[in-house]
Amino acid sequence: MALFAKLEAYISNLNVQSIPNDRKKTLDILTDFISEKTKTRDEISLNFICTHNSRRSHLSQVWAQTLAHYFKVANVFCYSGGTEATALFPMAAETLINTGFEIKKLSEGNNPVYSIKYSENQHPVIGFSKKMDDHFNPKSGFAAVMTCSQADKGCPIVPGAEKRIPITFEDPKAFDHTPLQAEKYAERSMQIATEMFYVFSKIQS
Repeated sequence: MALFAKLEAYISNLNVQSIPNDRKKTLDILTDFISEKTKTRDEISLNFICTHNSRRSHLSQVWAQTLAHYFKVANVFCYSGGTEATALFPMAAETLINTGFEIKKLSEGNNPVYSIKYSENQHPVIGFSKKMDDHFNPKSGFAAVMTCSQADKGCPIVPGAEKRIPITFEDPKAFDHTPLQAEKYAERSMQIATEMFYVFSKIQS
């Protein structure tokens, strides 16, 4: 069950050597959580959290689910949420499309729902903005991965989380509606993809 060809080509060019050693130590905390769950054959639930659930948390959710499949790590279920709900920012979706994902808008309105596919026959990631404790997300036994410093500082405790792991990223929002917007979203998406590649490449499934 291969990935879409363009997406697979993109992933094959990711360079984990670009990740600094101190950053790898942070990522290893997530690797260890996944590894322990793999050993006990438990479900691996990861909830990626940022302030608005519009950019970094969605990119992290999609890349983590995709790379779990790529490395054949079973029983991985990735979610995302925010401290408040807004909408998946269109440039985040466009960045994923440019990488090789197939995205379909399933609803309209202020907070559209998207189907995000990485493979023809795999269940799509369902993307829409929601609070981290939304009924769509797990209630217990999950790792809360804090993808932005604001959410990390603002949520010292995530109810139901088995483990809380800060893996924060710079916000590409700073470049919205500027000539650098597409470049900076692509840059952030590549960083997240590279780091999730590193995490899942180390799992012995």
